[in-house]
Amino acid sequence: MPGQPRLSDEAEFIELVRTIGVSETAKRLGITKGSVFERRERIEKRTGISITVPDPIRGTRIAVNHPGKLDAIVSDGVVLVGSDCHYWPGVVTTAHRAFVRFCRELKPKAVVMNGDVFDGASISRHPPIGWENRPSVVGEIEACKDRLGEITVAAGKALRFWSCGNHDARFSTRLALQAPEYAKVHGVALNDHFPDWQSCWMVVINDEVVIKHRHKNGVHSTHNSTLWAGKTTICGHLHSLKVTPFTDYNGTRFGVDTGTLAEPYSEQFANYTELNPVNWRSGFAVLTFHKGRLLWPEVVHVLDENTVEFRGAVINV
Repeated sequence: MPGQPRLSDEAEFIELVRTIGVSETAKRLGITKGSVFERRERIEKRTGISITVPDPIRGTRIAVNHPGKLDAIVSDGVVLVGSDCHYWPGVVTTAHRAFVRFCRELKPKAVVMNGDVFDGASISRHPPIGWENRPSVVGEIEACKDRLGEITVAAGKALRFWSCGNHDARFSTRLALQAPEYAKVHGVALNDHFPDWQSCWMVVINDEVVIKHRHKNGVHSTHNSTLWAGKTTICGHLHSLKVTPFTDYNGTRFGVDTGTLAEPYSEQFANYTELNPVNWRSGFAVLTFHKGRLLWPEVVHVLDENTVEFRGAVINV
């Protein structure tokens, strides 16, 4: 359009985004942030170049080149985030069935398993109470492969991320403590057994949405996580399934707890919670992006063993 600045040189555009970020680039060029995201995505796909942005506080990139941080760009589409599956052999929960269905029907751009896919019951720091039966490590690994395999098929071409949770870390931690000489041997790390999933500590979408297993704790965790991060934060760990908006001079961002894909009162949790009531909810999060911008996050909530609710509808799964 007449009067708007243009950048015909691709190198200039890349340098601008890397130097002043997406928002300021959009202002400088008189275009929308969505347009910047779309051009950035086209360039990255075509060239293989990763166009990162500066940290708004320190002027440096966030977690520079850290292998535990993975970046994704989603201009338009859905990202599904499930967490705290604690998969056990022979157990297929309502939330898991719903997650598979939503993968198939919403055709997400990315799927994130946000920690604690693996439970690690037999290598838990919690001692057995009453000599209860706990599944073996190999049994749990096979259960995780089965359930994640169902998600992989249903999600089609979606990117697949697995951000590590504290239960997932039990697998390698136990070996590191008991047999440190086996470090770096293939099979010692949990992700060695799941090559179809990208393993990380956190996934950052469009430089503005941080997905990681845990950040702040407590009943106000969603509020405090987004407050301290300065970005929308999508966490699991606490199983509470909720969305908390936070607004300041920079606009509105969100703290999201993705709940649990397990059943809150299932055998995985019964003994160490001593069957006390827990403020947990079974379900997962649906993130929708429009022109690079995250819309208000939504949750899918389990109503009973056969149904979930989403956008005012009751859905059989």
